[in-house]
Amino acid sequence: MKFFRTDPTTLPINNDLQLILISSIFITVLMIVASLTGIINSESVYPSDEFRQSFLPNDVVNLCIGLPILILSMWLTRRGKLIGLLFWPGALFFVFYNYLVYVFAMPPGLPFLLHLVLVSLSVYTMIALVAAMDTNAVQERLNSAVSERLAGGVLVGMGVLFVLRVIALIVESLSSGVPIAETDMAVNVADFFLSPALIIGGVSLWQRKNFGYIVGLGLLFNASMLFIGLIVFLLIQPLITNAPFALVDVVVILGMGSICFIPTVLFMRGVIKNRLA
Repeated sequence: MKFFRTDPTTLPINNDLQLILISSIFITVLMIVASLTGIINSESVYPSDEFRQSFLPNDVVNLCIGLPILILSMWLTRRGKLIGLLFWPGALFFVFYNYLVYVFAMPPGLPFLLHLVLVSLSVYTMIALVAAMDTNAVQERLNSAVSERLAGGVLVGMGVLFVLRVIALIVESLSSGVPIAETDMAVNVADFFLSPALIIGGVSLWQRKNFGYIVGLGLLFNASMLFIGLIVFLLIQPLITNAPFALVDVVVILGMGSICFIPTVLFMRGVIKNRLA
């Protein structure tokens, strides 16, 4: 029994998605295990208050946001919805980015290995999914139906800002002689990996290339969910750790996120208006 229809009139794919589905389901199971382990055994999993303040709220975010968006993407794709297929790589990128931070920050041990498997598996699944898509068919359906210039410009702008932010923090640390905290450094390294994807995808979409149409919505969706996840993180952090509530940070992140939310919604509207979305 096949989970996905491969008829190009329903989904623009060239290859069967069975293995990709199985891999994604395995990722969801590992996410549940990793998050619940961190929440239930936070004292043993996270060796310091700094780690608990950073990763305990993030475990909740992964359960409440990362897991649902991955399941939603698979479900919409199973129903033959183009928007689900385009969301799916973005949801996998969300998993990759979040657990990449854990990999760079966590000390060696079983939790580290679990996070490393999640990062590796999400990268493999994401690449396989993109490779399975019919690039020409996606472009034909979305060409001029979505706001390519706006979406592409926002992606490039965000990618450049992330790079500049990482460079600025490193320069500040070197000039002041104050080392960057382990968890902050891990986030910066993850941002450095995220930035090229945003820039390459944004340029491709701006130029109306096939690759841009395939990854554009996924990258916008991923960035939007990261902003929403960060807001949720800041809201629940003082409730489950001894960190203070950062109202100014919430307001700033909300403002920055709105720059990403608008082109995401416009891109989604263009996809949904497509008669086969």
